[in-house]
Amino acid sequence: MHLLIRLILQRAPADARVLCVGVGTGAEILALSKVFPGWTFVAIDPAKGMLEVCRERLQQAGILERCELIHGYLDEVAQGEGFDVVLNILVAHFVKRDDRRGLYQAMWSRLRENGHLISTEISYDLTSETYPLMLDNWREVQLLMGASVESLAKLPLALRNQLTVISSQDTDALLKQSGIDMPVRFFQAFMINGWYAIKSSGYL
Repeated sequence: MHLLIRLILQRAPADARVLCVGVGTGAEILALSKVFPGWTFVAIDPAKGMLEVCRERLQQAGILERCELIHGYLDEVAQGEGFDVVLNILVAHFVKRDDRRGLYQAMWSRLRENGHLISTEISYDLTSETYPLMLDNWREVQLLMGASVESLAKLPLALRNQLTVISSQDTDALLKQSGIDMPVRFFQAFMINGWYAIKSSGYL
């Protein structure tokens, strides 16, 4: 996923200003900052503990001076800020369906002309006949990542009740309803899907 994101963002300016929504521990900043040394980052997350881990990792990587960290939500970043790139990596499935369109619109509104939006999330039709097979695959992924027996047992409930997992078709429709130009689904690995869009009707 990170490799494809870097390939898509090769067209962004050499001095791009990047907004990371729900930055977590900063994985996307660490990956992109090495490839694009002229980029600066604004990282926002409502979880103070995660943001502190992010700060420590950025400090260790020697790139903290290129980053601004904000404890809070997206509405604390003014719409007129103007970013070349907005990233929302594995965050949207924590947002309720009724609020999802607002999230997409808020990110889109903070992009400059020709700016890139990239959003990846857990996205799957949990009512489909293939879901049980996909759930088995997902359990194996979680097991490889060190999940406990207890958390694996709770996984089906977590996907249905704790997260807001919707199908890729519904996500695509929500992106379009949010006014996002031609969202392109560029990535799928099991239940993780990714979309990108460029804010320019004349780009192609």
